[in-house]
Amino acid sequence: MTRFVTNGMRALVSALLLTMTLGSGAPAIAQSNCPPDIKLCIRIVDGRIAPLPLAIPQFEAETADAATIAADISRVITEDLVGTGLFRQIPAEAFISQVSSFSAPVRYPDWRAINATGLLTGAVAVNGNQIIVKFRLYDVFSGAELGEGQQLVGTTEGWRRIAHKVADQVYARITGEDPYFDSRVVFVSEAGPKDDRRKRLAIMDYDGANVQFLTDSASIVLAPRFSPNGDRVLYTSYESGFPRINMIDVASVGRREIPTAPGEMAFSPRFSRDGTQVIYSLSNGGNTDIYRTDLGSGQSSRLTSAPSIETAPSLSPDGQQIVFESDRSGTQQLYVMNANGGEPNRISFGDGRYGTPVWSPRGDLIAFTKQSEGRFFIGVMRTDGSEERLLTASPLDEGPTWSPNGRVLMFTRETLGATGEPALYSVDITGVNLKRITTPGPASDPSWGPLQP
Repeated sequence: MTRFVTNGMRALVSALLLTMTLGSGAPAIAQSNCPPDIKLCIRIVDGRIAPLPLAIPQFEAETADAATIAADISRVITEDLVGTGLFRQIPAEAFISQVSSFSAPVRYPDWRAINATGLLTGAVAVNGNQIIVKFRLYDVFSGAELGEGQQLVGTTEGWRRIAHKVADQVYARITGEDPYFDSRVVFVSEAGPKDDRRKRLAIMDYDGANVQFLTDSASIVLAPRFSPNGDRVLYTSYESGFPRINMIDVASVGRREIPTAPGEMAFSPRFSRDGTQVIYSLSNGGNTDIYRTDLGSGQSSRLTSAPSIETAPSLSPDGQQIVFESDRSGTQQLYVMNANGGEPNRISFGDGRYGTPVWSPRGDLIAFTKQSEGRFFIGVMRTDGSEERLLTASPLDEGPTWSPNGRVLMFTRETLGATGEPALYSVDITGVNLKRITTPGPASDPSWGPLQP
């Protein structure tokens, strides 16, 4: 994606992205001894930077009935950007200039005086059930607009999506990275006591808003997984008494069972990258292997053949490799093999057990759950198993899923005890900005979908 960052903000953004890449716990330069002929030796052991301060005045209401929606849109945009941990909102009471009109010239000295690096202005008009949102983003340091002003049109019911789209544009223009706010998450919504938990599939905006239920709680549902374009969801259902793989159309909520190879139990499904195939685990006589089924022809093929348990497959973004978990070495570890099968290579070698691997959309990392010394961790490693980093730790963290841009992970954290319940959390790949996602009740097993069209 093209960077629209001008000279005034470029140094700050570069330092910020370097910090985000290295992580708060990863040394940028680890130099134990200085050469004898060097008089000054600087050892950088940790990258830290304060969030970039942004000024986001409330969007102007250009029609009489737009005031409430303008305030709501401004609020959601701010929550999106500040929620990344990359930006800090400058409070309105600190403003010297007031944005009286969307077309009014920007008084850059006034914004520099309050240390704003960026300024976002906007306006909202309502015409019946249609809303028109305009916005401009300015680099205060250089006194220039970042990119061109933009106008978005939608319905009054869809105002949150427009807010997410504006925030996505701001995020992308400043960071140069792909955005992720206008996306959805499918998850398991839970209710009832811990020993009799009722579960049903639900879908929501990435921030927990607009929850809609896709199934009822008549049978247990597990492991929902979005299709690459977000129109379908795979999941494991116990409706027949045994785990079988179902697929549901998100728009029509139409459901059908996916044909699989003959077996006692089929579970842990994921779509191929083009959405035409499903990879999954199939259990026969106590042995579990990974299979693939073509959705068009119904033809199935076996990808692993070992007396061990192979499960939780995840395809690389290019569709050429599969990462999965297996106990073939005696403990639960991660392996990578060709997408058509073949001899796998073990990639996890740390202490403890590894599971639920998921390939990053960028293709550079694999996220996983790790259990060691009585604790659970969400971590990431390179695709060859190097540079393992643990991002979270608790009595029970599990099941990571990637944001569309590969910057954030969402996962399940469950509290222990008789009254313990699961909740959804997110964390940046650096291990910072850990936060809980608000849901109507207990929630587990998230799957992050793509950006919406």
